Amino acid sequence: MDIASLVGFVLGVGIIFAAITTSGDIMLFVDMPSIMIVFGGTFGVSLMRIPLNEFSRSFAVVGKAFFNKREDPQLLIAAAMHLSVVARKTGLLALDNEEISNPFLKKGISLCVDGHDPALVRKMLIKEIDQMISRNEAGQYLWQGVADLAPAMGMIGTLVGLVQMLSNMSDPASIGPAMAVALLTTLYGAMVANCFAIPIIDKLSSVLLYEQTNMELIVEIINGIQEGINPKILETLLTSYISNKKRKKDGE
Repeated sequence: MDIASLVGFVLGVGIIFAAITTSGDIMLFVDMPSIMIVFGGTFGVSLMRIPLNEFSRSFAVVGKAFFNKREDPQLLIAAAMHLSVVARKTGLLALDNEEISNPFLKKGISLCVDGHDPALVRKMLIKEIDQMISRNEAGQYLWQGVADLAPAMGMIGTLVGLVQMLSNMSDPASIGPAMAVALLTTLYGAMVANCFAIPIIDKLSSVLLYEQTNMELIVEIINGIQEGINPKILETLLTSYISNKKRKKDGE
């Protein structure tokens, strides 16, 4: 679980609710027409923008923001060193008996063992990286739409509330509910966009970049093993995927 995402969401929303509860009844900030306009309107219009299967898949993508396993690239490099030594000593076929936890690395090693040409293996792995990026970007597209549409729906709700209020100025009892719709839809729209959608998009982008970098590292590992590069030279090449700060820390 990504603790930062969970703590950040709970803390951000929690502070808002704490401020509301300390200044009055929280039910004053609950209005069903406003909720219907912002949430129903936002997701309804979002559904118009993308196919139904991508719409449902976009909700699954959100899980990556809260549940993502970031594999340390140094562990991948350590695994590469072991696999490289085995391949040089006993041949590529011996790699078929090795335990490999990373699915993408396992697939690459399997292609090596099957005797495919290095250029073809590289092409196949890069194609899979491109497909992974496309799937994740399609999932993020919905939430980018939510970030754009929620404030707009809030503004629409505000206009609806103002029209209702102005059309019933002769009835003082109707002014309060109409004003509540006008103000609360703006609040809801801003909260949906800034407390959820935008942070989700940013975190998913970060996770995607991390996954992409690790997969590109694995492509270089497979390429180095197939070409029979000396393990020490291969390690030097692969350390370029590790930040200078981390390299210095490990070298101390």
